[in-house]
Amino acid sequence: MKKRIFAFALVIVLVCTSLLACGKEEKETSAKPAVKTETNEETKKELKKVTLNEVAHSIFYAPMYVAIEEGYFEEEGIDLTLVTGFGADKTMTAVLSGEADIGFMGSEASIYTYNEGANDYVVNFAQLTQRAGNFLVAREEMPDFKWEDLKGKKVLGGRKGGVHILM
Repeated sequence: MKKRIFAFALVIVLVCTSLLACGKEEKETSAKPAVKTETNEETKKELKKVTLNEVAHSIFYAPMYVAIEEGYFEEEGIDLTLVTGFGADKTMTAVLSGEADIGFMGSEASIYTYNEGANDYVVNFAQLTQRAGNFLVAREEMPDFKWEDLKGKKVLGGRKGGVHILM
């Protein structure tokens, strides 16, 4: 019974989080005090165009989506274009070919590129998630699970070349 309640609560939290991340309220402008803005072309900040290619669209990146929707990048002088690459290999290709300025993916793609001897390899420079949303499930309950229990077992670890398959 506790598992069902927990699962139901988790679904409710995910639905609420998804709705908050996807929806955008109109900001009240009448309540804000009037602020003098410069209209002189010399004082306007020219936006730097940046293309970000993310490996997958994920709820774990919700803070970034909110920042995009709320205009935080524009406030910092960045005209951000977000593209979903649908795989680290495709995201890495976009970065190496110049189609994207930044690739949002796991470190395995840059490791593969470096190990292949690329002259112009990429460098990982940020960690955007503190904990990944990865999990391990089994067909049968294993109340006293230990990682050693996986020895000799077949494990579906995600796509070929992904971090999870390498573990």
